[in-house]
Amino acid sequence: MKIIINIAQQQLELRDGRGEISKCYLISSARKGTGQQNGSFCTPLGKHVIRAKIGAGQPVNTVFIKRRPTGELYSTELEQQYPQRDWILTRILWLSGCEPGFNRLGNVDTMRRYIYIHGSPDRVEMGKPGSIGCIRMRNRELLELFDLVEVGTPVQIDAF
Repeated sequence: MKIIINIAQQQLELRDGRGEISKCYLISSARKGTGQQNGSFCTPLGKHVIRAKIGAGQPVNTVFIKRRPTGELYSTELEQQYPQRDWILTRILWLSGCEPGFNRLGNVDTMRRYIYIHGSPDRVEMGKPGSIGCIRMRNRELLELFDLVEVGTPVQIDAF
């Protein structure tokens, strides 16, 4: 299995061992575009792997802060209480860059930038940029993807 993320199309493809597309999902990448620098709020490009799978067994809409479940379940009432929160829900696939000097180590390290593929509130529009660096997905689709991939699965993020 391999994940290909196409920023221009706002799409994530899961490919099998032969390179054939087995699943395709709309995503939402960074509102500020692509970029490698820490603090840029951009989605990093290049070769990555899934470093960790977080949240197995948690209910749909579990709220995560710093990769830990808060004990809350997302709701519109909770969102009204915390309007500035960047909602990370349901599951997290934490990415690690594979290209030293480009997306690994130093000021460009994807993992240290806490870049994830994660769930979002249902109201979040997919198919257009809107995150602060991560790859957002619909919760039900992320649940499916989470069960299909393993730690170490390659992830390629391309601008085109």
